[in-house]
Amino acid sequence: MPASSSPINVTFNTSQVMGSIDVIYISAECLVALLAALGNIPVVWAVKLNAAFHNTTMYFIASLALADIAVGVFVVPLAVLVSLQVSIPFHFCLFLCCLMVVFTQASILSLLAIAIDRYLRVKLPIRYKIISTERRIWGALGLCWSLSLLVGLTPMFGWNKQRSAPYHTCGFTSVIRMDYMVYFSFFAWTLIPLSIMCALYVAVFYIIRTKLSQGATGARGAGTFYGKEFRKAKSLALVLFLFAVSWLPLCIMNCVLYFHPEYKIPKPWIFLGILLSHANSPMNPLVYPCKIKKFKTTYLLILRTYILCRKKPQAMPSSYRLNTPAVVAQNER
Repeated sequence: MPASSSPINVTFNTSQVMGSIDVIYISAECLVALLAALGNIPVVWAVKLNAAFHNTTMYFIASLALADIAVGVFVVPLAVLVSLQVSIPFHFCLFLCCLMVVFTQASILSLLAIAIDRYLRVKLPIRYKIISTERRIWGALGLCWSLSLLVGLTPMFGWNKQRSAPYHTCGFTSVIRMDYMVYFSFFAWTLIPLSIMCALYVAVFYIIRTKLSQGATGARGAGTFYGKEFRKAKSLALVLFLFAVSWLPLCIMNCVLYFHPEYKIPKPWIFLGILLSHANSPMNPLVYPCKIKKFKTTYLLILRTYILCRKKPQAMPSSYRLNTPAVVAQNER
C-alpha cells in the first residue's frame, strides 16, 4: 500500500485542510468507494448464486472481490481520514495505515492464486480436479489472507517510525517507514508476485497456443476446451494488467521518495496516484461481464430477480448452470 498522504506538515484548520485539492480528492474517493462496494457485491453474489461458478477460479475471484469491497468500505475512508492528518494516538494511526496494506496485499495474493490455478488447469487438465480439492481451495484462500495480515501488520511489531508522544498527527509517511514500503511491501510482496504472475500467464498462453496449433490432437473436445481456456485466460490477464497499471505509479512514487528524498512530489500527484490505485477496485466488476458471458447472464438474473423484484425462476438444482437468458426461460417452464 503506497503512501496515503503527503509528508507536508499541516495543522488542522479549515483553510488548509479543506483546500480545493482536498475537496476534489475526498469527493473522488467517495465516488470510488461507492463504486467499489456496489460493483463487487454482485460478483460475490454471482459466485454464490450460480452453480457453474462453484469452482476454484471463481472462489479466488470472489476472494479478490471481497478485498475490493474492503477497499470501498475500509481503505478509502481510512485514506481520507489519514489525508486530513487528524491528531490521534500513534498506535491507532499505525494500525489504520497497516489495515490499508492488508487489503492491498489480499488483492495481490488472490491474483497470484488465480494465475497458479489457470496454469494448473491447462498444464495438468486431467489431474486438475484431483489437485484442486475443496480442502486445498479453502487452504489456499486461508493462506492468502493469513499472509496478507502478516505482511500488512508487520509495522505493528516495530518496523515503524516510533514516536514517544501519546498523540500524533496521523499521516501515512509519518508512521510507516519507507524502507518497509519499498523493500518489503513493493519489491518482495508486490513486484515478485507480479513477475511470477506474468510468467505464469505467458506459460498458459504458450501451452494453449501449442495445443491449438497441434489441432488439439487427442480427445475430440480438446480444441473446445483450450479455446475456452484461452478466452478465460485473456480476461484474467486483463484483470492483472489493470491492477499493475493502477498500482505501479504510486509504488514508483514511493521509490522516488525513498531513494531521492530531496525530490518533492507535488501533493496533487500523490492524490492522483492514490485515486488511481483505489480506482482499480471498481474496474474488475466491469471486466467480468464483458469478458465472461456467464457473469453477464448471472448479473442480469440478479438485477431482474433481486433488484427489480420481477418473477423469480423456479427452484434451481445444485447442478444448475446459467448460459443464456433463453436457458433461464426454459428452466422456468
